[in-house]
Amino acid sequence: MGWLWAIIVGLVLGLIAKAIIPGKQHLPLWLTVILGMIGGIAGNAIARAAGVDATSGIDWWRHIFQLVMAIILVGLGDRAWTAARRDSGRAKA
Repeated sequence: MGWLWAIIVGLVLGLIAKAIIPGKQHLPLWLTVILGMIGGIAGNAIARAAGVDATSGIDWWRHIFQLVMAIILVGLGDRAWTAARRDSGRAKA
């Protein structure tokens, strides 16, 4: 069940990140989910290091760290994906 939850959270974080980033992103859904999952894991690690990973009530800081990391990773992933697609198009021509 842990893997299913990680995929769902990754999907949600990735889609929110795509919605927040201005402009059109060219990432496929599977890569958005993976980057969202990695963002969630990285956000948890940052929250743990900051000492705010387990608070009473809703862990708002942990969720903020997760979302910020997902936004950063989706943004960087989109740039890398676009550059790779552009370079592969030149190689074929």
